[in-house]
Amino acid sequence: MAPQHVLVVDDDADFRGALVKFLERAGFPVLEAGNGAAALDRLHENHVGDHVGLILLDLSMPVMDGRRFRAEQLRDPSVAAVPVVVVSGDTAVPREAALLHAADHLTKPIDLDRLLTIVRRFC
Repeated sequence: MAPQHVLVVDDDADFRGALVKFLERAGFPVLEAGNGAAALDRLHENHVGDHVGLILLDLSMPVMDGRRFRAEQLRDPSVAAVPVVVVSGDTAVPREAALLHAADHLTKPIDLDRLLTIVRRFC
């Protein structure tokens, strides 16, 4: 069975690109979005949400931030069950992740071994 996709949602194109390359080299198919609104669009394109096993979500983004994305995601039965891992440089990321009912959290800079452990658990 092929691994499910990871959706990387972050407004920092360099950071997002580095995560995408790292995950693809590790054998995971990856989708990306630069903000929460674009992420919701990606999830609804051709039922892509059915193939996403995990969302790596930054909190601070323009257009639609991670908090608003998560609220919209949870209201939408077609994508509500896709687990989210909050990825942030904010020191309060564990508390934020708990408030958002996230499956886990990662603090920037990311521990790549921990990232792979989390991604393997869901994908």
